[in-house]
Amino acid sequence: MSRILRVVFHAVGVAAFLLLLTGSSALGASTRPNIVFIFSDDHAYQAISAYGDPRKLVETPHLDRLAREGMRFDRCLVPNSICGPSRATVLTGKNSHQNGFYNNSNCRFDGGQTTFPKLLQASGYQTALIGKWHLVSEPTGFDEWRILPGQGIYYNPPMIHNGKRERHEGYVTDLIADFSLQWLRERDKSRPFLLMCQHKAPHREWSPALRHLGHDGDRRYPEPSTLFDDYANRGAAVREQDMSLRDTFSPLDAKFKSPPGINEQQLRDWNAYYQPRNESYERSVPQGDDLVRWRYNRYMHDYLGCVKGVDEAVGRVLQFLDDEQLSENTLVFYASDQGFFLGEHGWFDKRWIFEESLRTPMLVRWPAQVPAGSVSRQLTSVLDVAQTILEAAGIAAPEDMQGRSLLPILRGESPQDWRTGFYYHYYEYPQPHHVRPHYGLVTDRYKLVHFFHGGPDYWELYDREKDPQELRDFHSDPQYAEVLQALRRQLDAERARLGVPDETPPEAFGATK
Repeated sequence: MSRILRVVFHAVGVAAFLLLLTGSSALGASTRPNIVFIFSDDHAYQAISAYGDPRKLVETPHLDRLAREGMRFDRCLVPNSICGPSRATVLTGKNSHQNGFYNNSNCRFDGGQTTFPKLLQASGYQTALIGKWHLVSEPTGFDEWRILPGQGIYYNPPMIHNGKRERHEGYVTDLIADFSLQWLRERDKSRPFLLMCQHKAPHREWSPALRHLGHDGDRRYPEPSTLFDDYANRGAAVREQDMSLRDTFSPLDAKFKSPPGINEQQLRDWNAYYQPRNESYERSVPQGDDLVRWRYNRYMHDYLGCVKGVDEAVGRVLQFLDDEQLSENTLVFYASDQGFFLGEHGWFDKRWIFEESLRTPMLVRWPAQVPAGSVSRQLTSVLDVAQTILEAAGIAAPEDMQGRSLLPILRGESPQDWRTGFYYHYYEYPQPHHVRPHYGLVTDRYKLVHFFHGGPDYWELYDREKDPQELRDFHSDPQYAEVLQALRRQLDAERARLGVPDETPPEAFGATK
C-alpha cells in the first residue's frame, strides 16, 4: 500500500473513531435537525380543533397546521398530572420518583442531574429556554434562558434573564413568543438549535389578551354531558375533591377581580368588557345549576381566549421557520404539561388519572421524516420526549431514562414491543384541590387505580369501552375478576421495572421536609 493511501485510511479511521466517541457532534447543522419544543400549561386536547371535540369549542388554525403537516397523538399520557412534575419528566425522561420532583408545593428541581438539553448542548447544539419554568432552581443546560418566576402572571410579567430580574410591559404569551423569535434571529446560524418555548397560558386564572376579550360574541357553549355529575358509583376520593365549578370557583376566576400586574390603561379595556357583564350577573345572581352554567360559560370564554393567544404564538414561530427555510429539517413538538377538565364531571383543573386530565395533546411535525396528516393511537407520553429528541439528534440516551423514542412511530412504523400499559402516579395532597394521591395502570381499555393516602385505602377499575366517560367503578363486579388479576400482575411488574418504592416519602405529598 502506498504511503498516500495509508495516510488516507488513517485519517478515515480517526474520523470514524471521533464520530463514534461523540455521537453526532461531528455532524453539521445541515444534517442534524433543529428542535423547537413548544409547551403550554393546562391545555386540554378538547381545546384544539384538530382533535375534533364535538362541542367545537375553538378554532386553532396554527396548531391544526401542525397536525395536518405532521402527526397527531391521540393517546399521549402524562405520568403525574401536575405542572412542575410534568416539566421535570420532560427534561429528564424519568418519572417523579426518579427525578425527585413530586409536587408543586415543596420540591426543587435538582439541576445537577442529566437532562436532554444538557446532552444536546454538549454535542454542539445551541440551547434556549423561554417562558414558564416552574421548577424553583435555575435552569441548567441552556446557553440562554428567560423565565417567569414561579407561576408567572398574565399582564406585564417580571422575568428572569440569565439570572437577572427584569420587568416587561405586555401580555405574557406575546412576550414569550417575542423573546423566542428574538433568540432565533440572533442565534449562530452555523449550528443546530434547541428552543424550548414554554407558555404560561392557559393556566388558571385564565386571563386573555385584551384583543381576545369578547372573542366568542357571548356564545353559550354546549355543555359536557357530565357537567352535573353526582359522583355516584365511585369512591370517596371523587366526592371529596375541591375543584368544582359549583364550589371552588373564586372571584378572580370569575373576573370579579382584575388580574395581577395589569396597568391602568389595560384595566380600562378590561373593565369595558367585564364590568357590564358582571353587573348583569349581580342583578340576577344565578343559583344552583344556573350558577354552574354561568361559571362554565365564563370559564370557557376566558380559557379559550388564552388558547387563542397560544395558537397565534405558535403560528408566529412556524412562520419564522418558513421564512428562514428551516421548516423541512426542524423537529417541532407541541404539547401541554397535562390535560385539563373543561367542565367534564363539573370540574376544572387536572391531577386525576381520568382521561381529560391524564391525556395531553401532542402534535409533532418534521417534514423530512414524518408523513403529513398521520395519527398515532399508541400509548405514548411526554416521558418519551427526551429519548425521541436525543435519537433525532444522533445522541445515545442514558440507560436510566424511562421512556422510549417515538421516532419509529413518527416514521409510520408499529413496533411490536410497544407498551401495552402505562404507569401513573399522583402525589400532591391535600392542597390545593384535595385530590387524593393515587397510582395505577392505564391500558387501551382499562384503568386500575389505587387510592392510598389521605383517607380509606381502596381500589377502583374503569372500563373505557363500556363506560367511556368513566362514571362507574367495576372493581367489585365479579365479571371482572380475571381482568383484575391480570391488571394487578401487570401493574406490579411496571412498578418493579420502574423502581417505584413500596413506601412513599412523606415530602412527596407536599409536607415540609
